[in-house]
Amino acid sequence: MTIAATGTVHGVGLGPGAADLMSVRADRLVRGARHLAYFRKAGRAGRARRLVDGMLRPDVIEFAMDYPVTTEIAVDDPAYNERLSAFYADCTRHLAGLAGDGADVVVLCEGDPFFYGSFMHLHSRLTGRVPVVVVPGVTGMSGAWTATDRPITWGDDVLTIATATLPEEELARRIADTDALVVMKIGRHLPKLRRAVAAAGRTRAAWLVEYAAMPEQRVTPLAEAADEAPYFSILLIHGQGRRP
Repeated sequence: MTIAATGTVHGVGLGPGAADLMSVRADRLVRGARHLAYFRKAGRAGRARRLVDGMLRPDVIEFAMDYPVTTEIAVDDPAYNERLSAFYADCTRHLAGLAGDGADVVVLCEGDPFFYGSFMHLHSRLTGRVPVVVVPGVTGMSGAWTATDRPITWGDDVLTIATATLPEEELARRIADTDALVVMKIGRHLPKLRRAVAAAGRTRAAWLVEYAAMPEQRVTPLAEAADEAPYFSILLIHGQGRRP
């Protein structure tokens, strides 16, 4: 009796935005992929896809997963979760169908697939249905603190990672309570985040890094930063802990 082969879905971390910061494993999988999937905003090429330009085999079959919503609906609106849940379910069916037919699929993931990434929502739905393998990548926050040319933590420093989508009071509390800080998903939340940093008394220690490790990378003290920031921005406060 012949048993049909089952393909594998690979969630491949591409790192913070520079092709030469990919792992050897990620590079090998991307270059060999016959089926390639990636997330993007509708009407855009997508950063993950642009990052692998020039690396793909000529006969690659691409599957662009266009988000049905990004910032058009508030995240606490029930419609937001409903639309995204249906979107992830559709993507899962397509990928599971390819793998079920024996095809390996590479899903491009910016940064690390298990760090605030969209692939996590596919992973939880695919696991148990088809084989899923995750390839870790350098995180965007690692690229950001490297861009500042100083360590993020020393000695016994405690590092807190938060998202700027949190309520202002919660942000201020966490900023005040930690030694070192990383804040992700800034974008239109920058004014709120700026107020929270000021309320914690840490404005002079804060840095804003835009497009870390990408050609348009910019590192600015928060006190000198503009009033708007792109989604791919990270705020940092470096720890000043114990050292020899």
